[in-house]
Amino acid sequence: MNVYWVRVSREMSFEMKKLTVLIATGLLVVAASAEAGSKCNGTATTSRSVRGTRVMTSFVAHPADKDIVDTAVGAGSFKTLVAAVKAAGLVETLKGEGPFTVFAPTDEAFAKLPKGTVESLLKPENKAKLQAILTYHVVSGKVMAADVVKVTGAVSVQGQQIDVVVKDGKVKVDGANVVKTDISCSNGVIHVIDSVILPADKDIVDTAVAAGSFKTLAAALTAAGLVETLKGEGPFTVFAPTDEAFAKLPAGTVESLLLPENREKLISILTYHVVSGRVLASDVVKLKSAKTVNGKEARIKLSDKGVMVDAAKVLATDIEASNGVIHVIDSVILP
Repeated sequence: MNVYWVRVSREMSFEMKKLTVLIATGLLVVAASAEAGSKCNGTATTSRSVRGTRVMTSFVAHPADKDIVDTAVGAGSFKTLVAAVKAAGLVETLKGEGPFTVFAPTDEAFAKLPKGTVESLLKPENKAKLQAILTYHVVSGKVMAADVVKVTGAVSVQGQQIDVVVKDGKVKVDGANVVKTDISCSNGVIHVIDSVILPADKDIVDTAVAAGSFKTLAAALTAAGLVETLKGEGPFTVFAPTDEAFAKLPAGTVESLLLPENREKLISILTYHVVSGRVLASDVVKLKSAKTVNGKEARIKLSDKGVMVDAAKVLATDIEASNGVIHVIDSVILP
């Protein structure tokens, strides 16, 4: 009997030690979780040494409970951005379900703008312009840093594409440095940038004129009476022939097309270079053809020569305009 109780006592003692270890371990994990959860949102990692080897232990911390606006307010370094969001009437939008990805300029980033720019943008009469600038900093969906570095561009809520460049381990969006990433919010994520990025503010016609290499195209648009159309709301995608492209046509062709009696023919040719909507290069390469404003289909082919639109080679892509995008081609295409 005594031997039996001794054995039982030893077994109970062993089980109590196991229970004590389990409770202690549990308390340590709970404590570590609480501490990590107070510091960050997402997945936290702690480490412990086992027989001289560092072992990493991961656990899920509490999810982000503040939306993008409240997170920005709480950070304290986005006072100008928050003021701008309020002036633009975008608070409720950015507090909405989302998710959104925001490239957020700091107060120092706004301070880099020319003197008086911020004060001007905050005026009620400039609300539309302010909205355009702010929505250019926003991308639909939750795009984490690991995804950002895999792309060369991201279409903003404003409609224009933000260029993304990764070089020497650093990421730039439209020339602005990304200085902090993956600040999780309940309705998206914030990446901090050191400059304000600005969307194109010139329409297709003004963009072409400013480039200086589309003088013949500009003259043709004027003769065809299409200037006001291509300065309109759009958006439009223009496959724009350079002056050299027009020079490839048989002698006297351009001069003949510019005559008033050939206006309808000129309109037919020019509208064959225009597609409705903002079709970026990443979309163009997926197409076999594109229906032009002329009504006819322009053939698109991807080959070892590059991207071809009919017999014209695409020389440059994604030149953004306020009402569309321009792709430069080396020949005039004819319907």
